Amino acid sequence: TAAVDLGCVWHNLEYMACTWHRGENASSDTNYTLFYWFDGLENPKSCSNSSVDQGIFECIFNLTFPKDRRTYPDISILIRGDSEEVRPVCASKNPTTLVKPATPRQLTLSKTNDTIDVKWSESETFPKSCLQYEVKYSNGDLDTGQIIAVSFHCYFFFSSERSSVSIAGTDAHSKYSFRVRAKPKRECYNSHLQSDWSEEKSIGEKRDSTIYLVLIITIPLIVA
Repeated sequence: TAAVDLGCVWHNLEYMACTWHRGENASSDTNYTLFYWFDGLENPKSCSNSSVDQGIFECIFNLTFPKDRRTYPDISILIRGDSEEVRPVCASKNPTTLVKPATPRQLTLSKTNDTIDVKWSESETFPKSCLQYEVKYSNGDLDTGQIIAVSFHCYFFFSSERSSVSIAGTDAHSKYSFRVRAKPKRECYNSHLQSDWSEEKSIGEKRDSTIYLVLIITIPLIVA
């Protein structure tokens, strides 16, 4: 009867979302309440922002700490049913393993000669230097594009900084598409989660192959 498959994600260091399923032997009308506590709270709090969708229970509660903080207390979670027949579930979560950054926003592209500059907004909730980024780009199908990691170093084919990257050697007659996502740095958080990809932005125009096909066909006719 106890809740099963409990999982939590700490979104953008702002709020935690926990999901679970109804227990195997619990009745179909069983409801649950999530309580949470961590060192710094005087008493446990109940999570009131709850919902159920297709058998998946979810509850969301605010979870923020000072921006310059580097260590975080474990989050104790208790899920209780609405009757004594439902066994409670207790869990302790290390929030640093549950961090998921928000999707990078305000993606902008500009082009100078054969170099494309890609810029995006930097997170306001994470400490500086605690996020790294990946830029996915392609001059064709973005699903098969290249992914480059943005760091503080310079390489022979691109240079980058925290919230921008410059890609040199692009084709002036090709259209390029870009997406960006954020990942927590391991020296700050022990999380494998990453943000969703940003919306796709494109720059340049794809060469119209029909023009060249017409030229190939008509030029021999003119010569003849």
